[in-house]
Amino acid sequence: MKTGKLKRSFTPQDGISKKGYFIIAVCSFLLVFLVWLLLTELGLVNEKFLPKPIETLQTGIRLFTENGFLQDIGVTTYRVLLGFLISLVVAVPLGILIGVYAPIEAFFEPVMSFLRYLPVTAFIPLFILWIGIDEREKVAVIILGTFPQLLLMVAGDTRKVKHDLIEVSYTLGTNRLNVVWRVVFPAAMPYILDSLRMVLGWAWTYVTVAEMIGASSGIGYMIIQSQRMLNVGKIFVGILTIGIIGLLFDFLFKWLSKKLFPWFSKS
Repeated sequence: MKTGKLKRSFTPQDGISKKGYFIIAVCSFLLVFLVWLLLTELGLVNEKFLPKPIETLQTGIRLFTENGFLQDIGVTTYRVLLGFLISLVVAVPLGILIGVYAPIEAFFEPVMSFLRYLPVTAFIPLFILWIGIDEREKVAVIILGTFPQLLLMVAGDTRKVKHDLIEVSYTLGTNRLNVVWRVVFPAAMPYILDSLRMVLGWAWTYVTVAEMIGASSGIGYMIIQSQRMLNVGKIFVGILTIGIIGLLFDFLFKWLSKKLFPWFSKS
């Protein structure tokens, strides 16, 4: 019986129960923690480069209770969400138009494809020269890193809408303008929401890099200051904090997908 369930679990495109998913996910985190614990407790890695889990926990408690780390978290989260929302507001409608209309695709897609291959970190010195080192520079880095990617992903998500659905809407009396926002957009939304979830993760990467140069607050700033003081424990706390926040946003997007589009979600 158990063998049969195991075989079904590894059937391509098949799912597993929520309980099974949760157990496997917890085991994966426990495995990572166990490897970390063994590397440090057995002395396989010098503590200067990899702190022990208990020491990292103690450092985290000190950071959250004494050193204003919560303010750094708030500043970084604000920068990420602001830059991401600006990209979202522009990229989603424009990406839909690119995915629907060939002339708009021909005008925007080659340029956006060019921009998405440019190294965002190379623009940080230029943004500092052009904008300064205030909040606008960090937000600009996030926008540059997320906007071209999100635009092209939304365009691709729009093209996933079956043409038969559009033809049926014409048959039922929908005009060419309404078909975009009343048929194509709702049908593409589950895919677009998943793309937003992916791109938000990239936004956290870009803000951390931006905060390591010309910043006076934020998680990235704390990490680079800790590196200069050879405080590896604080660096690990900063990295783990970003990971936990990102995981919470990931769960939020998945929850929204299940609530808004129950027919689309498979997990």
